[in-house]
Amino acid sequence: MSANSDSLSATFAALADPTRRAILARLASGEASVSELAAPFDMSMPAVSKHLKVLERAGLIARGREAQWRPCRLDPAPLKDVAAWIERYRRTWEERFERLENILHQLQSKREKEQKHARRPRKK
Repeated sequence: MSANSDSLSATFAALADPTRRAILARLASGEASVSELAAPFDMSMPAVSKHLKVLERAGLIARGREAQWRPCRLDPAPLKDVAAWIERYRRTWEERFERLENILHQLQSKREKEQKHARRPRKK
């Protein structure tokens, strides 16, 4: 397994939890302290810290230090890697859906021609 797939696995695992996704959404608007990030959730500070550690291990957030304030900030690099990975598959599926759509149009045209031919009165 490559390092890139390991980082993708860590990113997907981190994104799998709705609390962690909500934390990332908050950090998308700017830095925040752990207590600010914990405020909307009905959970203990240690539980929030565990979520932050998962996000940090996945490289999705970074923690700074400014005097007594330890802000967390979003690091979008792993999200860009996920987006690139997904994009490859999106293109593949779009191409497959286009081919399927073409086949369906061909079948529909053939069926319409057959129905049109079947409705013609036969000459005696």
